[in-house]
Amino acid sequence: MAMHPIADRAGNITYENTLQDRFLEALYGHWGGRLLLKPLVSPMVSRLGGALLDSGISRLFIEGFIRNHSIPMEEYREQEYGSYNAFFTRSMKPDARRVDRNPEALISPCDGRLSVYRIGKDSAFAVKHTLYTAESLLKDHELAAKYAGGYIWLFRLCVENYHRYIYADTGRVTFPVRIPGVLHTVNPAANDRYPIYKENTREYVLLHTERLGTLVQMEVGALLVGRIINHARGSRVRRGWEKGRFAFGGSTVILMTEKGAVCPDRDILENSGRGIETKVKLGERVGACALPFGPCSGEEIRD
Repeated sequence: MAMHPIADRAGNITYENTLQDRFLEALYGHWGGRLLLKPLVSPMVSRLGGALLDSGISRLFIEGFIRNHSIPMEEYREQEYGSYNAFFTRSMKPDARRVDRNPEALISPCDGRLSVYRIGKDSAFAVKHTLYTAESLLKDHELAAKYAGGYIWLFRLCVENYHRYIYADTGRVTFPVRIPGVLHTVNPAANDRYPIYKENTREYVLLHTERLGTLVQMEVGALLVGRIINHARGSRVRRGWEKGRFAFGGSTVILMTEKGAVCPDRDILENSGRGIETKVKLGERVGACALPFGPCSGEEIRD
């Protein structure tokens, strides 16, 4: 079984092979498992799975999940959960995460594992040996072209992560664009066999900011997750406001930044270049405004 290297912000590297990873590697890596994919990702199965996890009987799964994944429940509001999904979308205590308020900092919109890649001139980029394009993500050729030379930021949420996410900065947002799709997992185990992101349900807005340019902020659904639940916030939002939440499953949040607008922090960019994801927390800095310093390069990224 493949082990996935993960780095923390102090530079310590560990290797993960979770139950979720092992299941998905078996599912995507064996012909028998792949035969099950079509029924597993069908809308009917997704709806049935969602109904079960919304039911009262699903509360029986909560205690074992907390124990098996070492969930730090002291970070979350104390409450009774009426269903597994109510637990899965639980809310943190106000002081559990600190949002960096420096207007020149790009913050992580969620807890997760982050990889950052430059978007090439043809708007193509590779994720775990699979080629993706900005155009296939956005379904918009002209919009994708605006991000050539910029960066794509992939925040992969595992099942044990906090599954609420926030706006990455203050600014004006466009009306959300929702792209329906067949639900495949966003776990790296699947990427060698399926073009994951262009087959997943996803939703995005453009966030026009004062210091960080215009960001694409996108949520991507995953296997057995048909629900990306975003709040109606109006056309003006603030950094740190909750944008929405995912129902059960591993999911992904994606940012796109324009060329010369934002420099990724050095450790994250170097880890990404080595195929190592970086653990980040909601609200912490992952990059900074590049405009006062000129275009980013490997040597010019600030520590």
